[in-house]
Amino acid sequence: MSLDWIYYAISWILLLWHQAWDAIGVPDGAVLGTNWAWILAIIFLVVTVRVILFPVFVKQIKSQRAMQALQPQVKALQEKHKGDRETLQKEMMELYRKEKANPLMGCLPMFLQIPVFLGLFHVLRRLNPDKGETGKTLYGWTVDQFDSASVAKLFTAPIAGKFGSSAEELARLDADGTTVKIMAGILVLVMMGTTYLTSRQMILKTGWAEDPQQRMIQRLMLYGIPASLLISGAIFPIGVIIYWVTNNMFTLAQQQWVLRKFPPPPNVTKSGTTTSARGAAQPAKSGGLFGRGKTTPPAATKPAAPKVAGPKPGAKPTNPKKGQSASPKKSRPAKRQG
Repeated sequence: MSLDWIYYAISWILLLWHQAWDAIGVPDGAVLGTNWAWILAIIFLVVTVRVILFPVFVKQIKSQRAMQALQPQVKALQEKHKGDRETLQKEMMELYRKEKANPLMGCLPMFLQIPVFLGLFHVLRRLNPDKGETGKTLYGWTVDQFDSASVAKLFTAPIAGKFGSSAEELARLDADGTTVKIMAGILVLVMMGTTYLTSRQMILKTGWAEDPQQRMIQRLMLYGIPASLLISGAIFPIGVIIYWVTNNMFTLAQQQWVLRKFPPPPNVTKSGTTTSARGAAQPAKSGGLFGRGKTTPPAATKPAAPKVAGPKPGAKPTNPKKGQSASPKKSRPAKRQG
């Protein structure tokens, strides 16, 4: 299946924003070693895509809320079918179908952004001033636009360069290898950090899932994807990393707004923990995005009053109440003296 339609769409949006910034008066030449019109075009490519996908993102949050509301029923099924994984999976799928909850909906926005990422990766990787006119005018570009983007830089590092660029590629881009590696390395670390924070933010607000499959997906999103970027980031052009970092920053702001508008269900506490069946919440870390707050202690309970053993039958009271006198002894009638 040809992906040309994606390359045309990404090129059209990118070139449209570049023309818009150029018309506003943002200089196309380098200022502080940076061609801001192209950098802003990449940033606003992110904004365009995220605005288009915003309804999908809201559906993702609603689906996650539905999954959280079902956690008590999921836990009951796990206890009921403990050791029978096949039956458990059937019962859980039936529960999801009945309640119209989709476990895969949580990953849908990310999957929809993959074509955009691949399209931008392909478009920026093609930037090469030595290409012929036919190669430069693919996907709706003009020769002038292609030549301008080919020499576009971020603090003297070309947006088409990458950490793993060969000496030949750097020579074509007229770039310094050390500068490209430093800039790309910094951006890769920022990309890893912001990718981790986007997953961390969601988990802090919604808590860990009870369903093992959902928990595994959460762990993959939190640790697996950021770790993989340390290796794969070496092949990403600097312009693609700018796109990724901007996308993460947009996600952090968007999630904060959506999480306030669609708070967790009642069975999830504010600190991000699910209340147990007995009604007691487990202590959890709170304190914002980085989770550096103090551990919330459990509510203090008043000590029980000591039990006082009652008096034995027939025994005299040892501690009569204050203000009350002991019952007077009955006096025996005096014997008459004859």
